[in-house]
Amino acid sequence: MRDASRHLGLAAFYEGKREFFRRQLGASRFELLPCRGTYFQLARYSAISDLPDQEFARWLTRDVGVAVIPVSVFNHDGHDERVVRFCFAKQEATLAAAGERLRGV
Repeated sequence: MRDASRHLGLAAFYEGKREFFRRQLGASRFELLPCRGTYFQLARYSAISDLPDQEFARWLTRDVGVAVIPVSVFNHDGHDERVVRFCFAKQEATLAAAGERLRGV
């Protein structure tokens, strides 16, 4: 905490990662939802699949090689809106590789 630059620059650091990842998915069929104050990007996948989000997450992880978190697991009633979340707190090379795979879905 003595070096304020370490924590004062975090917002801009993650904002840059978010925008880099969003650009990677710009040509994909995922619908990117607004996200602020987090290092998770929410995305609707209804243009890709009608699978429930937990099944879609398993498929994407197993067959495409990109792990996501199904949003329904956070709903007390398990309500599923076909939305998953990607963590973009990764190295740019990892995000670029994920983007390449996801653009092919």
